[in-house]
Amino acid sequence: MIRRLAVALCLLAPLQGHAADLVMVERTGCAYCIQWKKDVGADEYAATPEGAFAPLQIIDIRDKPPAGMTFARPVVFTPTFVLIENGAEVDRIEGYPGEDFFWGLLGMKLKAKTAFTGGS
Repeated sequence: MIRRLAVALCLLAPLQGHAADLVMVERTGCAYCIQWKKDVGADEYAATPEGAFAPLQIIDIRDKPPAGMTFARPVVFTPTFVLIENGAEVDRIEGYPGEDFFWGLLGMKLKAKTAFTGGS
């Protein structure tokens, strides 16, 4: 709920251009994947500065990485969020223990591994 308010406020801030990608690797029936979609979801994510900077793609764990992207190692856990810059993995988040953890960790990884300066 707090994040939804922050998202609304962030929409007022200027957005940076697309410089990275975030790939969510999921598995059918994964309870944590389902919870992420309820808590955050692709639409809310896309409406944030993080989503503008690193657009989300969702793939199944059985799929190969999206065209033009490589993962540093195989994905074992779902959900796994793979941060891609210049076509290669620069970092990842394995698992989903909750919305606050996700946003905080994603923000730290974006700022540490990319040119991202926005977000909350």
